[in-house]
Amino acid sequence: PNGHKITIALEELGLPYEIRQYQRDPKTSLAPVALRQVHPLGKSPVITDGDKMLAESGAILEYLVETYGNGRFAPRHGTPERLHYTYFLHYAEGSLMPLLFMKLVFNRLPERVPWAMRPVAKMISNGADKALLGPQITNHFAFLESELNKREWFAGAELTAADVQLSFPIEAADARVGFAGRLPKLKPSPTYDPRFTLDRFGVAVACPPDRAQAVSALLSAAGAEEVRR
Repeated sequence: PNGHKITIALEELGLPYEIRQYQRDPKTSLAPVALRQVHPLGKSPVITDGDKMLAESGAILEYLVETYGNGRFAPRHGTPERLHYTYFLHYAEGSLMPLLFMKLVFNRLPERVPWAMRPVAKMISNGADKALLGPQITNHFAFLESELNKREWFAGAELTAADVQLSFPIEAADARVGFAGRLPKLKPSPTYDPRFTLDRFGVAVACPPDRAQAVSALLSAAGAEEVRR
């Protein structure tokens, strides 16, 4: 789930947190009333930190790194790595996720219309995927693979918030279409540490009891696991 990106960042930064789970409507995927009371748009993930409330995963990651990072989880300013970091932190939601979301919408289109219209809807869906979405998505993931052939992580030699930001679209795409042996650098690792690990986008989360700073995370994702301290 998308909210796990924030959980990973909190773990990497050694911050305590609480997850509150809100189930979206299974038919419409719209936010429940309770989540709209936290954020008027029903956005997820969203965090509260004291009297501060923030949505949008990229903004949340930037806030956590700048507020609690103490030089960790982001390259130094003025370095080539920092430029890569800034680019990929915004690329994930600005360029990659819109394509994946459009593919999801078009794939679901035939089942969301009256049965008499489904053959036409299926033709539209297949046409959009063949002419636009499929080639564009293939191009984007080939680009990401080529970037990881240049560096260990997207920004440089160390894991940063940019890698965490890209983990969700990469895992979502792999779950839907599978990279198999075509994109070995992007293939999520099947190895999970029972405590916590981020191994080339293979993610498992647990919540250690001893944390020093107070951050309360409200994460919403249908089917997400609830993590307690």
